[in-house]
Amino acid sequence: MNVMKYKKYYLLFSVLVLIPGVLSLLLNGLALSIDFTGGSVFEFGFEKDMQSEADAVSDLFVQRSVHVNEVSIIGDNTVSITTDAVDAQTGAEIKTALGENYGQVTQKVFETVGASVGKETTKNAFLALALASLGIVLYIAYAFRNIPKPYSSFKFGVSAIIAMLHDALLVLGVFSILGHFYGVRVGALFITALLTVIGFSVHDSIVVFDRIRENLLGKMAKTTSFSDAVNYSLVETLNRSFATSLTVLLVLTSLLVLGGESMKEFVLALVIGIASGTYSSIFVAAPILIFWETRKNL
Repeated sequence: MNVMKYKKYYLLFSVLVLIPGVLSLLLNGLALSIDFTGGSVFEFGFEKDMQSEADAVSDLFVQRSVHVNEVSIIGDNTVSITTDAVDAQTGAEIKTALGENYGQVTQKVFETVGASVGKETTKNAFLALALASLGIVLYIAYAFRNIPKPYSSFKFGVSAIIAMLHDALLVLGVFSILGHFYGVRVGALFITALLTVIGFSVHDSIVVFDRIRENLLGKMAKTTSFSDAVNYSLVETLNRSFATSLTVLLVLTSLLVLGGESMKEFVLALVIGIASGTYSSIFVAAPILIFWETRKNL
């Protein structure tokens, strides 16, 4: 089975899939939660159904000069409100006003994050991504140092990073689109999901690349072309890659459908990233590696 016969089309497909998300990122950015922007989040439990009361609850905040960013109904009787930073006294006044209007009210959450903390979180997120990328390139270059010449272990590392960034960019693009059209906001858990996706993507690419290295070191004839060696290695690892990813995706899909509301964005990011990671390790990293290693022969 010649999987790499259509490698140009795989890369073209990847570019076309990324374009909408990249455009959305450039034009709209990400809808950030208070973890990054700073502000306050309230969550109140009521005895009555609050599905039609979102606007009325929001008005109680506005009357006290509190800017409301988002109001969402969780279940039937829990209301979550995200606002600009609010002090404890104003928060207590709002709870009292809600009690006067709706009866017994249970305050489940009241949390304030300063703008400086939000900026620090953003800085740390980018730093974590940069350090992870650098560390992965160096590790792969070292681990694959015995690959036969004229092939370069550095190219293996950079190809894996490109596939990894493909997956991260896809997740970011999808959430930019969801944030623009559906108000989905990304918080600290999203960064955790993104770093998990990065780890999974690189892990999958390394498994494929390690099989390529083994075949280049002696399993295949020295006259075998690099493209054929890569193709043969991919065919050997296809079942393993798809089986591993499918089992993970089945668990994540169950969590997405049946899990709590607070986990939805986290699990969705993992589903998108792991599906993309499975694709990119085979249909992005390997074609890039082939084109790079054989460019003199093109």
